[in-house]
Amino acid sequence: MKTRNSMKALKIFSVAILLSAAFGCGKLDLKPTNDLTADDVFNSPLGYKQALAKVYGAFALTGNATTGQQDIPAEIVKDEGNSDFLRLYWNLQELTTDEAAWSWSSDAGILGLHELSWSSTNAITAGLYYRCFFQITLCNDFIRQSSDERISGKGFSETDLQEIKRYRAEARFLRAYQYWVLMDLFASPPFVTEDFKLGTKELPQQISRTDLFNYIESELTAIDSDLFPAKTGEYGRANQAAAWALLSRMYLNAEVYTKTPKYTEAITYAKKIIEAGYTLHGNYRELTIADNHLNTDENIFTINYDGTHTQNYGGTTYLMHGPANVPADISGSNGDWGGLRTTQNFVSLFPDYSGNTDQRAMFYTTGQTLEMDELYLSKSGFSPIKFRNKTKSGGDAPHLDPAKDFSDIDFPLFRFGEVYLNYAEAVLRGGTGGDQTTALDYLNKLRTRAYGNTSGNISANQLTLDFILDERGRELYFEAHRRTDLVRFNKFTTADYLWAWKGGVKAGTAVSASRNIFPIPSSDLASNPNLKQNQ
Repeated sequence: MKTRNSMKALKIFSVAILLSAAFGCGKLDLKPTNDLTADDVFNSPLGYKQALAKVYGAFALTGNATTGQQDIPAEIVKDEGNSDFLRLYWNLQELTTDEAAWSWSSDAGILGLHELSWSSTNAITAGLYYRCFFQITLCNDFIRQSSDERISGKGFSETDLQEIKRYRAEARFLRAYQYWVLMDLFASPPFVTEDFKLGTKELPQQISRTDLFNYIESELTAIDSDLFPAKTGEYGRANQAAAWALLSRMYLNAEVYTKTPKYTEAITYAKKIIEAGYTLHGNYRELTIADNHLNTDENIFTINYDGTHTQNYGGTTYLMHGPANVPADISGSNGDWGGLRTTQNFVSLFPDYSGNTDQRAMFYTTGQTLEMDELYLSKSGFSPIKFRNKTKSGGDAPHLDPAKDFSDIDFPLFRFGEVYLNYAEAVLRGGTGGDQTTALDYLNKLRTRAYGNTSGNISANQLTLDFILDERGRELYFEAHRRTDLVRFNKFTTADYLWAWKGGVKAGTAVSASRNIFPIPSSDLASNPNLKQNQ
C-alpha cells in the first residue's frame, strides 16, 4: 500500500478548514467563512500542525467555488480544476513555450497564451496572481499566529515550542516560494507580510523586483537553521535542501531579476545539495508516476497528490488526463481530455523521439502529426506521456479512485536532476567555486541515466550554454521550468529561437520583450491605486 506521512494525512483536515477564498490584495480584511476561529485552531501543538497542513494543502487543493473568491475570474472559479495552483502555474510556464499547447481555445484564458498575446484581463494570469496571494495570506496568518509572543503563554512544552518554531520556518519557506513565483512571472507585485495591518483601509504597496529578490533571499537564509536538515523530515515537508534548491534556482536567474549576476551563489547552493547526499533516481521514467513518493533519493520537495484525498481536475490529474488521444491503459486514467500536445520544435531536441535511445523521450504518436499545423487541433502535435498514473511495476496507483478520475502522482517542484543542471550552467556563465570538468561529469550522469549507458555522453567541447538549454528541455520538460529557462537565455520573445505558433504565426515569430513578464491583473490595478502596471 502507498503510505504517506502524517502531514499528508492531515490534508484531509485541511479540506475542512481551508479558507476557500483566494482574494485580491486590496481586500485583506475578509472574515472567515467557516465557524473555526484562530482560538479554536491554535490552542494546541496538534492544532498548529493541522493549520500548517492547511498551508501545505493549499498547493494541491481547490477552494469552494461559492465562497470568498471575489477576485479570481468567474470563468476560472466556475471550474475548480482551473483554480488549482499547479495547473495555473504550469499553464503559464509551459503553454507559452515550445513544450505545450492546449486544444480547447474556448477554455478560460487559453486563447493567446501560446501565441504570446495575452492581456491584463487574461483569466489564467489573473487566476495564478490571486492564487499566489491567497496562499501567501495563509502563510502570513500562520506566521502571525506562531510568533514567539503568541505561543509563549500557552503552556506548551519546550519540545512543542521548538516544533512550532520549525512549522513557522516552513511557512516562511512556502511564502518565499510563492513570492518567487510572483517575482519570476509578474516582476513587481504588491507586497504583504504578517506585519500588514488587517482590518484597516491601508492597501499594500508595490515592491520592486530587486527588493523582492533581496527579501526572498533574506528569508531563505534566515530560516536555514530552523528547518529540518537536508534529507530528513516527513515526506512532503520542506527541509533545508528545499530552501537551498530555491536559492540555487533564484541565483541562476538573478541577472534577469536584478541585472546583477549571482552565478557563484548558484553554484554554492547547488553544491550544498550535492554534498547532502541526494542522488539521481535510477530510472528516469519512474520520476513522474503514481508511486514516485518512493523516490526520496531524488525528490527534494513535492506537491503531494492523492487520488482519494486531493481530488480536483488540476495538478497532476491535468497532466495525466490532458495529453491528447492517449489510451487510458497508458495514462492510467479513464481516458484523455484531448488537450495537451507539443511542438515539432521541442520533439526535435530528441534525435530519436521513439524513446528507444534517450528514455526521456516519451511521446504518444499514433494518429498524431509531428508538425503542429493547427494550434487548436487535438491530433496536431505529439502527446507527451511523462505523467502516468501507474506504479513502477505497471500496476494501479496506490490510492486509485474507482472511477480513475484523479491522479496519485506527486509533482516535483524541486528534484536533484535540476541541481546538476544549475551547477553546470552557472559554471559556464562564469560562476566560481565549481569547474567545467565536474560540470561535464554531472551532465553525463544525467545522460547516462537517460540512455542506460554511456553512449549518449558528451565531450568537453560539446558542453555549451545552448547544449545546456536543450538538455534542460529534455530533462525537465512538463515540470514547469521552460518559460523561465527561455527568458534567462533570451530566447522566449526574441527571434533567436522560434517554435510553431509563437507570436501567432505557424512558423513562429518574435514578439515584444514586454512578454517576458505577465501584467498585473487590471482588476487589482483598479482596486489598489498604489499599483502601477509592470509592462
